[in-house]
Amino acid sequence: MAVKAFDWLAGHAHRAPAKRALVDLHSGRNWNYAELNRRVGRLASFLRNSHGVQQGDRVAVLCHNSSDVFGIQFACVKLGAVFLPLNWRLTVSELEFIVRDATPLLLIYDNEFAAEAAELAALCDLKAIVDQGGGGDSAFERGIAEAEGEVPAVELTHDDLHTLMYTSGTTGLPKGALITHGMTLWNAINVGTLARVAKDSVNLGVLPTFHTGGLNMYANPALHAGGTVVVMRHYDPAAVFDLLTKPEAEGVTHFLGAPTHFQFMQQLPQFESADFSHLQSIGIGAAPCPVALLEAWSDRGAPMQQIYGMTETGPTLLVLDPEKAVEKVGSTGLPALHTEVRLVGEDGNEVTEPDLVGEIWVRGPNVTKGYWNRPEATEASFEDGWLKTGDAARRDAEGYYYIVDRWKDMYISGGENVYPAEIENVLYQLPEVAEAAVIGVPDENWGEVGQAIIVVKDGETLSERDVIEHCDGKLARYRQPKSVRFVDELPRNASGKLLKRVLRDEISAAGGTVGV
Repeated sequence: MAVKAFDWLAGHAHRAPAKRALVDLHSGRNWNYAELNRRVGRLASFLRNSHGVQQGDRVAVLCHNSSDVFGIQFACVKLGAVFLPLNWRLTVSELEFIVRDATPLLLIYDNEFAAEAAELAALCDLKAIVDQGGGGDSAFERGIAEAEGEVPAVELTHDDLHTLMYTSGTTGLPKGALITHGMTLWNAINVGTLARVAKDSVNLGVLPTFHTGGLNMYANPALHAGGTVVVMRHYDPAAVFDLLTKPEAEGVTHFLGAPTHFQFMQQLPQFESADFSHLQSIGIGAAPCPVALLEAWSDRGAPMQQIYGMTETGPTLLVLDPEKAVEKVGSTGLPALHTEVRLVGEDGNEVTEPDLVGEIWVRGPNVTKGYWNRPEATEASFEDGWLKTGDAARRDAEGYYYIVDRWKDMYISGGENVYPAEIENVLYQLPEVAEAAVIGVPDENWGEVGQAIIVVKDGETLSERDVIEHCDGKLARYRQPKSVRFVDELPRNASGKLLKRVLRDEISAAGGTVGV
């Protein structure tokens, strides 16, 4: 028998109605649980009665970070609808594939994206688009104000779809990861236990809410526990630094960021005298983290927790306890309580000896069932019930994991996953290109940025500027290659497979400066 899913907001509104739930720093709005539950109920009524949203329908959201993103998410829960956050960094052409694939019933958009929303509506034949307004006068706010009452409770189980979250794909096409109600709950339990998220927790959210990190590390876990989420529209190093070092401001206890966020704050002059020891957890994830950065923050009393996960796992998989931050520096820790992790070698056998490298495979109630409309991708990603992550790690004698490389060709730029196939597809639109490959190269600010390696057709000419200008407008800025290297041929093995490892080794051998 399927396990029933519950409405978190309604439960907290009954138990602790006056407890602060959401704070929107950009608009200055805030709600306690009783107020938030009433607002979300009226929003659900508006979506159902004015736009016909029913159980299973997708509701797309193209918004900057806002308390309203969480409101829409929970309105979808009340309706049994599926929350579909869209990456506002993508171009319209990139978003078009996602919208066509997911077929949302309507799109709710931030006023800043009005032109993109209108274009998507025309391209994808969307039935309705609603401007969100950020708290100001808008169809969204008028709809909530005029809505009558709340919607009847919808019976949901842990197997029902909660969120459809698109991730980049190695084939060049995004895949919609199926995030169930059970996954969302088990992630809240997994990370809540390890990061000590409780009803007195105050999470500062700066990661984009179109990503699993922005929603589920630690925002949704805090709301599950009856805590508070403080939402920042855009990451501002000085503003985040102030909120982390001045508990009298918003009372922040929890924060998670990518290494880039910490690097920018570390460059502030006030960092040298900062004290972060009053915080309960500072999570760092989304990209490999330099050891020197971890040591610098730990020296300032920060309770650093390295975290590893992925969209398909809710996302929490591995977490390092703060008490081990110095002793096990560089480690992503131990498996979350309700998750199984194993290492598998290239021969398909499990790696059991310490410090040998294998691919991370995972299994548990926090793992996705697969991908929307992509049975072939689902089948390729699983083996005997285990999800193959595509990431390589070693495990020490005490069972602590260390991420050492990526099984796949993906690289990470400023915390964003970038898959070369997507960029290569755009490069091949240039008629002068005979062959193209994209790899990640070291970058001081963003960790890695893309470099295009191109073979030009005989008799043709092409410049670095031509390539970069071609990509501008066709790819989100973080996906655009920042440099171009022209070569006579690309390295391939006997069967013709491109050897990107060789291209990366050339960068390493040259100290990360080849063609940059």
